[in-house]
Amino acid sequence: MSGARTPRDSATAAEAPAPRRGPRTAPHPPATARPQRPAGRKRTGAWARRAPLLPALVFLIVVTQLPFVGTVVISFLRWNALDPDDRGFGGLENYRTALTDPDLRAAMLTTVQLTAGVVLVSLLLGLGLALLMDRRFPGRGIVRTLLITPFLVVPIAAALLWKHALYNASYGLINGVLTAVWRLFGSDDPPQTDWLSTDPLAAVALSLIWQWTPFMMLILLAGLQSRAPDTLEAARVDGASPWQVFVHLTLPHLRRYLELALLLGSIHVVQNFDAVFTLTSGGLGSANLPYSIYDTFYQAHDYGLASAQGVIVLVCSLLIATLALRTVSSLLRAESS
Repeated sequence: MSGARTPRDSATAAEAPAPRRGPRTAPHPPATARPQRPAGRKRTGAWARRAPLLPALVFLIVVTQLPFVGTVVISFLRWNALDPDDRGFGGLENYRTALTDPDLRAAMLTTVQLTAGVVLVSLLLGLGLALLMDRRFPGRGIVRTLLITPFLVVPIAAALLWKHALYNASYGLINGVLTAVWRLFGSDDPPQTDWLSTDPLAAVALSLIWQWTPFMMLILLAGLQSRAPDTLEAARVDGASPWQVFVHLTLPHLRRYLELALLLGSIHVVQNFDAVFTLTSGGLGSANLPYSIYDTFYQAHDYGLASAQGVIVLVCSLLIATLALRTVSSLLRAESS
C-alpha cells in the first residue's frame, strides 16, 4: 500500500536530528514613551519646593548681611558724632588709624594673652575632668550635670556672680576663705585684697576658665567614649601601665578632638565682651578688641573708626573659623572612614 510506512522510513526518521529550539524569552511589552512634563511645570514645582525657605533666607540676609554691608560702608567714611561738620568719604584712613593706634595694638596683645591663657588652661582642666568622668562611680550622672552647669549660665550673670560673690573685697567668698585661714594661724588682721584692681586680667581669665572648662570637657569626653574597648583591654593584658595607655593610645585618639576644642574655644573667647565689661570695664590694661570697639563707638563716638576695627576683628575671626571648619570636616571624614 502506498500509504504504509516501511521500516526503512522509520529508521530514517529516527536518525534525523530534532529541530533546535532557541531559548525561551518572555514577550516584550510594547515600548511606550514616558510622558514628558512641560518645562514650565518643572520650574513651577521647583519654586513651590523652595518657597517655604524664602522667609528664612530673607530673615538671614536682613539680620546678618545687611548690617555687615552697612558696617563696611561706614568704615570708609569720616563719621564722628563730636564733629558733625567733618563727614564724608575717607578711604582707607580709618583702617590706617586702626592699625597704627597704640591702644588697639595693646588691645590685640591683651586679646591674644587672654584667649591663649583661657583656652589652654580650660583645655587641660577639661581633659582631666573628662578622664575622671570616663570612669564609672556612684553618682556619675549628678556630677556630670553639676560640672556642665557653669557653661549653661548666661555670660553676664556669670560675670556678675564672680564680681560680687567671689571678688568683692568686703564680703567676697575668696577673701572670706582667706580670712578664715589667716585667723586659723593666729593673725588678727587678715589682708583684704581687691582682686579686680590687683590683677584685673587674671581675674577676667579665671572667670572665663570657670565657664569654658565644661565645654572642653564635653568635647573630650565624647572622644574618650568613642575609643575601642578591645584595644584598651589588649594593651592592659600586654602589661601596659595606665600612663603608657594614656600616652600611646588615648592622646593619639584625642588629637582631633583636642584641635577641635582648641579652635572652637578660641573663636568664642576672642569675641568675649561680657566679662571684660562687667568685671573691669576695660581698665588697668584689661581691654580686649571687642571692648575697644565698644569704647570707640560709644565713648569716642567715632563710628567710622569703630566700624573699621569691627571689620578687622571679623576678618581675624573668619580666619580662625575657617581653620575650625577644616578641622571639623577632617574629623568627620576620619570618623566615616
